[in-house]
Amino acid sequence: MSATKQEPEMTFENAAAMGLSKEEWDLILTRLGRTPNMCELGIFSAMWSEHCSYKSSKKWLKTLPIDGPQVIEGPGENAGAIDIGDGLAAIFKIESHNHPSFIEPYQGAATGVGGILRDVFTMGARPVALLNALRFGAPDHEKTRHLLAGVVSGIGGYGNCIGIPTVGGEVNFDPSYNGNILVNAMAVGLANSDRIFRSAATGPGNPVIYVGAKTGRDGIHGATMASAEFSDETESKRPTVQVGDPFTGKLLMEACLELMASDAVLSIQDMGAAGLTSSSVEMASKGGLGMEMDLDLVPAREEGMSAYELMLSESQERMLMVLKPEATDTARQIFDKWDLDFMPIGKVTETGRLVLLKDGGVACDIPLAPLVDDAPEYDRPQADVTPRPALASADITSDAPVAEVLKSLVGSIDLASRRWIYEQYDSQVMADTIAGPGGDAGLIRVHGSRRGLAVSTDCTPRYVEADPRTGGAQAVAEGWRNLSAVGARGLAITNNLNFGNPEKPDIMAQMAQSVLGMGDAARALDTPVVSGNVSLYNETDGRAILPCPVVGMVGTIDDIASAVGMAPTADGQALVVIGQDAAQDDGWLGVSLYARNLAGDPKAAPPPVDLAAEHRNGLFVQQQIAAGGIRAAHDVSDGGLAVAIAEMCVAGRIGAAIEMPAGGNRHGWAFGEDQARYVVAADDADALLAAAQAAGVPAATIGSTRAGGELQFGDEAAISVEELHSLAEATIPTLMQGG
Repeated sequence: MSATKQEPEMTFENAAAMGLSKEEWDLILTRLGRTPNMCELGIFSAMWSEHCSYKSSKKWLKTLPIDGPQVIEGPGENAGAIDIGDGLAAIFKIESHNHPSFIEPYQGAATGVGGILRDVFTMGARPVALLNALRFGAPDHEKTRHLLAGVVSGIGGYGNCIGIPTVGGEVNFDPSYNGNILVNAMAVGLANSDRIFRSAATGPGNPVIYVGAKTGRDGIHGATMASAEFSDETESKRPTVQVGDPFTGKLLMEACLELMASDAVLSIQDMGAAGLTSSSVEMASKGGLGMEMDLDLVPAREEGMSAYELMLSESQERMLMVLKPEATDTARQIFDKWDLDFMPIGKVTETGRLVLLKDGGVACDIPLAPLVDDAPEYDRPQADVTPRPALASADITSDAPVAEVLKSLVGSIDLASRRWIYEQYDSQVMADTIAGPGGDAGLIRVHGSRRGLAVSTDCTPRYVEADPRTGGAQAVAEGWRNLSAVGARGLAITNNLNFGNPEKPDIMAQMAQSVLGMGDAARALDTPVVSGNVSLYNETDGRAILPCPVVGMVGTIDDIASAVGMAPTADGQALVVIGQDAAQDDGWLGVSLYARNLAGDPKAAPPPVDLAAEHRNGLFVQQQIAAGGIRAAHDVSDGGLAVAIAEMCVAGRIGAAIEMPAGGNRHGWAFGEDQARYVVAADDADALLAAAQAAGVPAATIGSTRAGGELQFGDEAAISVEELHSLAEATIPTLMQGG
């Protein structure tokens, strides 16, 4: 066949420019039995990109647990869905927009939010919460302030305008992200569990409908760009960044939800990465059918767009639908009301082929199977992961008072307050937010009920770098702890695997082993993986990021009135550590923030993760919160016990007297990052300790709250809680002011 207009014959050089290898080019020639034209080659390039095909990660993603009685829809759809009771489903997913956000931080972050929202409401859910996981370079790097300001503004600009609360997230800084930041956006929605919409096309002859905004030339080859390393020429990729419009996004969301309520929709797919290409190919292939579209009918905002441009554009706020034929007029009326384009552009066929018409001719005619089912799948070589040695705390600790070390840590960029960031997000819109950013987990009321939905995002990249399998497991475990700390039980997770170039054996090992660790933890905690995203080639000029497999966890709490925060509620409450007994007088400082900030970051092993202990201790905390035995709780993570206690005191503007061990290593005890632990405030410590003993859970009283606003460790000089608050709050505003 030939293209509609005379164009040069495609060669391997054209394929290489689109990110395809020589082997992949040869495979395309074999599968087609001829040379593809430019449009066809572009479609192969997009669908075979890492971003769309998961060709380097598929083997390992298949090892993850995806089933459970709570799972309604697992990986493979626009988003995952779990049963949360009362006839409702929570629908959620996390995705990356890393490369676009580095090139154009506002639009990259904004369209990341818009894209993940579409993934959720495409399933028939009304979004109720947004979260994010962000990674930036060193604070003193020349681009960090610009990128941080743009990304935060973009997240707030889209989320605030569309009217969805941002209730949680995390932000880290490290020099490895100087040339490649990470912007991961997560959305959670609610739907009736018997009214979930899927993407598989049905019914040959049924109309294929384009809805939403018009198609432009923005974002062309965005999926391919997101599947390649950066270089010094990164700025030249600016045209590949999509441009979002939250106001149109809001109209599209409301129109789609209204249409779904009318029983007109047979299948629906967001036009995300690879735009019209991925939506049409995925819908047709999932249904085991074909699709024919007339590209001259696609609503375009620019003149003279080619078939290649129309198919590869990633213009935002667009959907592709298959409707019941008799419902077309009703659907058109709905989209006319919301002032959005509504255009029948094709039909479902029985051919198993993607046929595209343009300018009176055939611009594309290719079988779907090679694009999806037969896409390359690689088992890339892995380097051996050499275990790092355990680090004895005595080898790196000093005689400095605990309070002085604490001050240096809480004012560091790693632990400083993120208030400057999250106060730019609307966390209260929709009026169902119980707990917003700044705590262990976001908590949303299930509208009109007493039940709550708890959400968090978590990853500790330095642990993953030190031991990928342990680090992958720890990311899931920390999500479990964050939900447990508010009184909620984790039910399922979504993940975003951010790594460097998988063609490098050491990077491939990081990814594969961290996925295995995630799987270990997901099975142990009964939190199957129901959705996710993979973002590879996060490198600039050959330097990879710290590996960052982010976990987003969703869970429920039966009665939001029983939920707790991290702030102690009264003077004289006992502070009890759950997951540690009274005999412990040291702690794990390997790969800790103490080691990073105060000891030159020796290359040591991360803290071990005991998944049975995580499960047991978390269930105990959940049960005690529900029963009223715990008044405040905070998981112990970065910075160890001392930092967890300080954060609780700052949150409650209350002091505390902490008992230090008589022997051992004070710094190891105070700043060790041993896992599976919580600090809780209780009115009756004896009753809590007795319950812990009965449950086989280690626990020990380590102090009590006290009026006066001072925090004292053992016999050391006390430190003002207000001083700690000031240190934590000043760091990021000072950075953004150029200090």
